Amino acid sequence: MEGGEEMQGAVGLRRTWDIPPPAGTQAKWVRLNVGGTVFLTTRQTLCREQKSFLCRLCQGEELQSDRDETGAYLIDRDPTYFGPILNFLRHGKLVLDKDMAEEGVLEEAEFYNIGPLIRIIKDRLEEKDYTVTQVPPKHVYRVLQCQEEELTQMVSTMSDGWRFEQLVNIGSSYNYGNEDQPEFLCMVSKELYNSPNGLSSEPSHKAKVRP
Repeated sequence: MEGGEEMQGAVGLRRTWDIPPPAGTQAKWVRLNVGGTVFLTTRQTLCREQKSFLCRLCQGEELQSDRDETGAYLIDRDPTYFGPILNFLRHGKLVLDKDMAEEGVLEEAEFYNIGPLIRIIKDRLEEKDYTVTQVPPKHVYRVLQCQEEELTQMVSTMSDGWRFEQLVNIGSSYNYGNEDQPEFLCMVSKELYNSPNGLSSEPSHKAKVRP
């Protein structure tokens, strides 16, 4: 009995890496050798996009992908741009280093057929192109001469888009009764937006007096 107990104790001291993993654990993880860099992830992550190359690969479809000596799938693509692809499948967000070109990630997303990621990058590139090609507005100025009692009417009747820039008192021009009636020079401005095709459009905000 004592010998048997000692034998059981010896068995209990086996190293943890000598104990076989639970059934199904090895099948859960997938190793990918992308351009010489090994990535470790799960089948669940790779199958977030059912129609993607990566999902078909880990499901055992015939995609003519060789394996290295460790059993990792060999993929002849740039590992630099594979990181954002894999992270997008993990948490659904596109995170790029500041020096990483979005065009490069788009190229890889199209290769792996990651539909949602392709749409996100294309939208970002279109927004960037619009910002670059947008022509800055041109400012048009006018100087109007008016009397003091005409200022209120001028403000209420100004067309859409015009706004006050400066008001200058140029002194009294005539007498009304016993009082001098001052005159003003009123400078107003308007922004004209030129689109790339040469057409001009006006802002939709109403005219307002600048402080």
